[in-house]
Amino acid sequence: MTEPHLDELEQQEQSLSAARRRLHDVIDFVRAGSPSGRSPQGEQLRYLEGKERELSGRRRVLHGLIDALRGRR
Repeated sequence: MTEPHLDELEQQEQSLSAARRRLHDVIDFVRAGSPSGRSPQGEQLRYLEGKERELSGRRRVLHGLIDALRGRR
């Protein structure tokens, strides 16, 4: 197994960050139209928030790998 290059990890992190920002825009839009958690928008909101947690977790892992590689330089 080859070690990932720092540039590749940074590109992945930038891509995840961009996806997370877009997802936050959608979440904000859904929240604006969802007065309660019981509406169909509430179900959509819970799904989107779960996706955001997933993306955030993947991003934290990438940050750890990037930090570790930078520490070796």
